[in-house]
Amino acid sequence: MPKQITQVPAISPVSIRERTGSINTADIISVLKGELTALHIKQAFSTEVAEEITTNFIGSSGLKERNDGVPGQYVGASHYRKDAATYFADAEAARPYVEALFKNLVDPVRAIFGALKRELHNQGIELRLARSERGQANVCRALSWSGSGTFSLDPHDDVAQVLRAGDDYELSAVAHNTVAALNLYPSMSENGGNLRLWSHKPTVADRKSQGVETTGYPYSAAYLEAVPCREFQLKAGDIALIDGGFVHGVTGQSDGKRRLVLNCFFGFARPDLVLWWT
Repeated sequence: MPKQITQVPAISPVSIRERTGSINTADIISVLKGELTALHIKQAFSTEVAEEITTNFIGSSGLKERNDGVPGQYVGASHYRKDAATYFADAEAARPYVEALFKNLVDPVRAIFGALKRELHNQGIELRLARSERGQANVCRALSWSGSGTFSLDPHDDVAQVLRAGDDYELSAVAHNTVAALNLYPSMSENGGNLRLWSHKPTVADRKSQGVETTGYPYSAAYLEAVPCREFQLKAGDIALIDGGFVHGVTGQSDGKRRLVLNCFFGFARPDLVLWWT
């Protein structure tokens, strides 16, 4: 029998802020606290920095082919479908290659991490990379993909995989708060490759109805058909920060140009601790 869609997706209100230029830590904290759903900062870092990161990525000796069903390449480590021991070992092995993406640049990832760390410290909150006895997370990972079709990256949520990550991960606690997904774009397709955000924050029951309770990936087109969505037109030098609990995806790109994203996650594990990982 075909799987029945038993859950009708609830429409969740979204709050979106767009700005140009400066990165405001108060906005980032608003996403962390669940007050803002999405923040799009246009021209957040220079085209020179964007181009240099892209060049460093293309020439990286740590470049690997993705094997998670999404066509493309990456530098860095992902916690997706990995136990803590594997993830932290991968993160340690990838660290020199991630650092080499930025070389001597004043890069936007460390700029955000540093500014946010100072601001949260003033509020009595620690911000640090997730860790275990095996090592600690990197500040970001770099992903390039070239998917065609309706989506380059199918609709998904970022909470399921964190919620089900396992007791040996300290980051599992973040799933009970907001899992913020930070994306910085050094290189973008001219046609497509946009971030699409649906007005739906799935529950555990919703995920079970879609068979995605451990991965959050992918939600079917039929399930999302009646849910309103918003699309962000992204350009090189832009930053997007979203509440990763909302279903989101990346539209297909038709011009074959490299789309490079620097990606990481962060969120409150406790009221006095924000964890950052990839």
